[in-house]
Amino acid sequence: AGDGEKDVLPHSNLQVYTYTCDVGKRENVYLTAERVRKEVGEVSVLVNNAGVVSGHHLLECPDELIERTMMVNCHAHFWTTKAFLPKMLEMNHGHIVTVASSLGLFSTAGVEDYCASKFGAVGFHESLSHELKAAEKDGIKTTLVCPYLVDTGMFRGCRIRKEIEPFLPPLKPEYCVKQAMTAILTDQPMICTPRLMYMVTFMKSILPFEAVVCMYRFLGADKCMYPFIAQRKQATNNNEAKNGI
Repeated sequence: AGDGEKDVLPHSNLQVYTYTCDVGKRENVYLTAERVRKEVGEVSVLVNNAGVVSGHHLLECPDELIERTMMVNCHAHFWTTKAFLPKMLEMNHGHIVTVASSLGLFSTAGVEDYCASKFGAVGFHESLSHELKAAEKDGIKTTLVCPYLVDTGMFRGCRIRKEIEPFLPPLKPEYCVKQAMTAILTDQPMICTPRLMYMVTFMKSILPFEAVVCMYRFLGADKCMYPFIAQRKQATNNNEAKNGI
C-alpha cells in the first residue's frame, strides 16, 4: 500500500460474511443459501465464479474428475440460481453474473471436460437471460464474463505460438476484475477480454471447420493446452513418487 491510501479510501462500516460451501453439491448450496438468508439477508447480486480443471487428456482422465468439473463449473450454476433467483423475481431486482471462459465460446484440444462445462455454463446463462426477458423481469440483469487465459496458475504452462504470445499474453487477474466490474455496473450483457476474443468467436461461427483448424494452427491454439497437461502429469508423478518413498 502506498502512502496516502487511507486518505483515498473512504471510511465505512462494511461487514463481510464468509461461508464454506461445496457448490458441486446441491444440498450444500441450498443449506448455505438458507444460512445466508437468515444471517445476512437476501442476495441481490449472484456471481458464479467457481471453476476447476482436471488437466488430463480425455482417455487418461478418471471419470470422477470429469464429473467434478461438470458439477462445479456447470451444474453449480443451476443450484445457486435456484437458491437465490426466487426472491429476485419477487422483487424484480437483482443481477446474475456468470464467469465462464473464452473456452465456453470456442474450444481447444485436451480439455474436453473443461470446454464442455464452460459451454454448458454459457448455454445456461443465455437461456436464463432469455427466460427473464420473456417474463419481462427487466429489473433483473445478467452479465456473461468470458475472459481469455488469466494468470492465476490454473492453466500454468499453456502456450500459444511464441510469435503470437506478445500480442496475447495471459491476462492479469486485476484487469479481468476491473473489466468485469465495469460490465456489471453498466448492466452489460456480455464482456469478452481481450476484445480480440470477439473476433475469434465470430470467425469460428462463420468459417468452415477446416478453416478454423488452420486458424488454430497458425495461432498455436490447437495444442496450446498440451504443455499444461504435461506439467500437471509430471507434478502428479512427482507427488506419487514422494508418497511412495
